[in-house]
Amino acid sequence: MSEAGGGRGFGSSVPQRAPWSLVAAAAALCLVSATSVWTAGASPMSREEKQKLGNQVLEMFDHAYGNYMEHAYPADELMPLTCRGRVRGQEPSRGDVDDALGKFSLTLIDSLDTLVVLNKTKEFEDAVRKVLRDVNLDNDVVVSVFETNIRVLGGLLGGHSLAIMLKEKGEYMQWYNDELLQMAKQLGYKLLPAFNTTSGLPYPRINLKFGIRKPEARTGTETDTCTACAGTLILEFAALSRFTGATIFEEYARKALDFLWEKRQRSSNLVGVTINIHTGDWVRKDSGVGAGIDSYYEYLLKAYVLLGDDSFLERFNTHYDAIMRYISQPPLLLDVHIHKPMLNARTWMDALLAFFPGLQVLKGDIRPAIETHEMLYQVIKKHNFLPEAFTTDFRVHWAQHPLRPEFAESTYFLYKATGDPYYLEVGKTLIENLNKYARVPCGFAAMKDVRTGSHEDRMDSFFLAEMFKYLYLLFADKEDVIFDIEDYIFTTEAHLLPLWLSTTNQRLSKKNTTSEYTELDDSNFDWTCPNTQILFPNDPLYAQSIREPLKNVVDKSCPRGIIRVREESFRSGAKPPLRARDFMATNPEHLEILKKMGVSLIHLKDGRVQLVQHAIQAASSIDAEDGLRFMQEMIELSSQQQKEQQLPPRAVQIVSHPFFGRVVLTAGPAQFGLDLSKHKETRGFVASSKPYNGCSELTNPESVMGKIALIQRGQCMFAEKARNIQNAGAIGGIVIDDNEGSSSDTAPLFQMAGDGKDTDDITIPMLFLFSKEGSIILDAIREYEEVEVLLSDKAKDREPEMENEEQPSSENDSQNQSAEQIASSSQEVDLVDQESPEESSLNSHPESLSPADTDNAASISPSEQNSNPTENHETTSLDGECTDLDNQLQEQSETEEDSNPNVSWGKKVQPIDSILADWNEDIEAFEMMEKDEL
Repeated sequence: MSEAGGGRGFGSSVPQRAPWSLVAAAAALCLVSATSVWTAGASPMSREEKQKLGNQVLEMFDHAYGNYMEHAYPADELMPLTCRGRVRGQEPSRGDVDDALGKFSLTLIDSLDTLVVLNKTKEFEDAVRKVLRDVNLDNDVVVSVFETNIRVLGGLLGGHSLAIMLKEKGEYMQWYNDELLQMAKQLGYKLLPAFNTTSGLPYPRINLKFGIRKPEARTGTETDTCTACAGTLILEFAALSRFTGATIFEEYARKALDFLWEKRQRSSNLVGVTINIHTGDWVRKDSGVGAGIDSYYEYLLKAYVLLGDDSFLERFNTHYDAIMRYISQPPLLLDVHIHKPMLNARTWMDALLAFFPGLQVLKGDIRPAIETHEMLYQVIKKHNFLPEAFTTDFRVHWAQHPLRPEFAESTYFLYKATGDPYYLEVGKTLIENLNKYARVPCGFAAMKDVRTGSHEDRMDSFFLAEMFKYLYLLFADKEDVIFDIEDYIFTTEAHLLPLWLSTTNQRLSKKNTTSEYTELDDSNFDWTCPNTQILFPNDPLYAQSIREPLKNVVDKSCPRGIIRVREESFRSGAKPPLRARDFMATNPEHLEILKKMGVSLIHLKDGRVQLVQHAIQAASSIDAEDGLRFMQEMIELSSQQQKEQQLPPRAVQIVSHPFFGRVVLTAGPAQFGLDLSKHKETRGFVASSKPYNGCSELTNPESVMGKIALIQRGQCMFAEKARNIQNAGAIGGIVIDDNEGSSSDTAPLFQMAGDGKDTDDITIPMLFLFSKEGSIILDAIREYEEVEVLLSDKAKDREPEMENEEQPSSENDSQNQSAEQIASSSQEVDLVDQESPEESSLNSHPESLSPADTDNAASISPSEQNSNPTENHETTSLDGECTDLDNQLQEQSETEEDSNPNVSWGKKVQPIDSILADWNEDIEAFEMMEKDEL
């Protein structure tokens, strides 16, 4: 999914469509027959332990679903920290995230088929009655076409699919007469006006009541949509057509898919992230398998399975070949430019790509699925959850985690394919982390920051629709599910559609003969069920042997195997390219390398050193691309070091009854007082100061003595407040924003500054909470009187025996994107002139990262230098360090370039004229990276 994040996958009993291709069934049902080959790789889990974990998943679902029904229904979502429903318009806007909310009891509809999978048939019957009685689809609200399709239309169709199944069994739903299907049809017709474009691509948003372009609709002026938004409709729309016989839905969804296929970049066979719905021009030309594109690829493969149209499989295979050639750099999946796929477009990966190993399993490509999954698991073990985005050297890029289910989905499919009990242990870890860090009294709360363990007042509907479904099925035996899961395909939101739809109302199921397809090596796609020996060597330790080299990938910059290959190649005469972090402005050899790459060094009068690149002056096209990468790295390094000077967020953890550490609030740090990252946390009961603003001597010192004082923001300096509560005997302070409704969900955290004077006299810790987070503490005081909190750099373990363990200090990572800008064919980076030949100090001056005529400059003044890039030699890995160097070494030893699926951007030699011809597109793509959002 591209916006909110959903799951993908399908059941395993799939009819064969083409004799030369691997149908997804080979990765599920048929591959389970290979289980005995794999189980020796890890200790098998007993039936009793699997049942225990399955029951634990059921209890967790009851906790989440029960609290939604008690505290939020009929609202769309539960707000688990404040124990109330999220109603559109009554809470501060969260931007595009709120486009999923349509005042149609989203969480209930999204959870319908999950209830049946978890054997809660009585609850399912009650839920269906509530949907039919209470849900209104005619609301005057603007919603996302994509989200409404996968969550609401998909939820209604999934509920209908299992309702008719239960009715046929004869015990439940005997009263049911296709009412959910009629609601789905009504919603389908409400979404159809979005397709009223010349291209056939839908508008990204629509008003449920007024449609598109009417004055009261408040939508219809948009020009762009994401590829996944337009390409993730075919399963639900085709199922609706085949259930009802109304072909119009499938026709519109097919037209959108056909248009996207025709607009692919023909030389690379990749698609971009964002496209103009009227002209078909690519607005964002970067390509990957994560946010913005992910479920487009997924739906091509699954549309082939459900609809029986070979053209969908041919398209998927064509795209998959391009993905494995350009994007897959095992274990990484890195975004590239569609017009120049050898050039990486990002220095980070987003969490939504975690679905891809599961899709690779369904396609039958197991090795890269195991590799990427293991890399993601190592990141999770480091941070407890998968950060919303993380860098190529596994630092946190965006620290949120909204309880996304994609990794659990891939874990389920890998276990289904291999039977390796290792994946049961992975699932057990996911369960433990959810209960330990995300569970709160009113449900499960999304993580605001995986580094601090702080929470967000958010529990998305996909958490119930997907996470519990995949986790339960992971530990369930066939007899634990009341129907045959293999008879259904999973949508991207894990809704179940019956495979018998493939033979129902097939009027549109014909081969597409209008498109030209790239010639592919058919040997990649000729596996058929049950030929498992082609997919898996007869080696019980095969999966383990793939995972083993990746055990240290997160803790090290690169896997040891890659380092060893590099060293051997370097000893044989090959030299690694100059890295930005190693550059020394006074090293003659480095200056010679810069000259070869077309990079000039200019000494400025103010003591800075400016780097300027002109690709045409490079010795060769390869050197020009090395120079381009060097400049990218220098800008990224400058930006990263500026970020590392910022204080990271802190955590306020409520540890008293009934919270017991389960509620963690994101807090802003202070530039004065006790540094919680260097000292033990502060724990104490809270008390409000009088006066509440803390701007004068406290009149209730006896109430705050030995406690953590609560103070309201405003009317005086933060340092003055700190001194007043410290003089009254407080052991810490929490400043609560006076702007009612403010929240860390919608506003960036900031550091409380001093008063311009010496603040060394302030020795207590001070933290800042926005109004919404602060009200959680104030409400707790009103209800429970005695409220104890923990002020720390990172939330502490909730188990008493773990509380005294030493906690690692928080990482100086940032959620903000790096300031990378390239304005034309020449680039500039200003460095501090170095007096010492042994080190090169560098610091960021982000204000300088702005265009200057045709050049960009990253200026660093001499007074600002305070970090040495060589100090981070072990941990700082810039864009493509592992994969690019590795591929350059392969260039020395391999001549069969086209047959290698992992070609680095530096491998293919292009004339310098070709590089210059593409330069403007490169610049456009780089500028777009700075605006990049999930």
